[in-house]
Amino acid sequence: EEDKLFSCNQKMAFSSSYYSPFSALFDVSKPNPSLNPAAFLVPSLKFSTAISNFANGFSLKSPINPGFLFKSRTFNVQARAAAEKTVHDFTVKDIDGNDVSLNKYKGKVMLIVNVASRCGLTSSNYSELSHLYEKYKSQGFEILAFPCNQFGGQEPGSNPEIKQFACTRFKAEFPIFDKVDVNGPSTAPIYQFLKSNAGGFLGDLIKWNFEKFLIDKKGKVVERYPPTTSPFQIEVRLTQLLPVQFISV
Repeated sequence: EEDKLFSCNQKMAFSSSYYSPFSALFDVSKPNPSLNPAAFLVPSLKFSTAISNFANGFSLKSPINPGFLFKSRTFNVQARAAAEKTVHDFTVKDIDGNDVSLNKYKGKVMLIVNVASRCGLTSSNYSELSHLYEKYKSQGFEILAFPCNQFGGQEPGSNPEIKQFACTRFKAEFPIFDKVDVNGPSTAPIYQFLKSNAGGFLGDLIKWNFEKFLIDKKGKVVERYPPTTSPFQIEVRLTQLLPVQFISV
């Protein structure tokens, strides 16, 4: 019986260069119709790791921390809703205050980044982002930069000041959007979506400036990268998603 108990001290392995929380929990394979829906029993902590009938074909691969209790029906509904919505369903404001439907980026690979002008990571990230954008924009790649002042007050300027800084100092040609909150009660809807699709109960808070979300051409979150992952470290993965792939990077 002891070998069926889940230890709260069990650790999950994450890549040092990026992390994709869903990849640690879900096996994106075809569901087995013979399996019964997952049942989580508390306090015995016995559980079944089989989840079927998911619209997106997910099946549970790793045990969930028993501190979190999920009813299979609720979990199924949430998974279906997440599968139906994409980044393309959102409308945001650009740095000049104009509404922009992200539907315009259908068919393109996107890297969504929360940026700041006075961070220790600013120079390297802006430089590398500009380099990647120049290299791959003609092949269906877009960078969406969202200024945020929630981390050390390192993006205090107005929208015109932020735009001038990025475009003058770093020659940034990729789209820059309105300043937003990425955490807390005023979190922008686009960031609520991003975090719910790559984070959740494993820790959905944006940790610092220049956290990155890689989005495929269908508008789905593919990977989430911590601030310490440089844009150049994402380049190989990026090229794998482009409509026209390139081997040399």
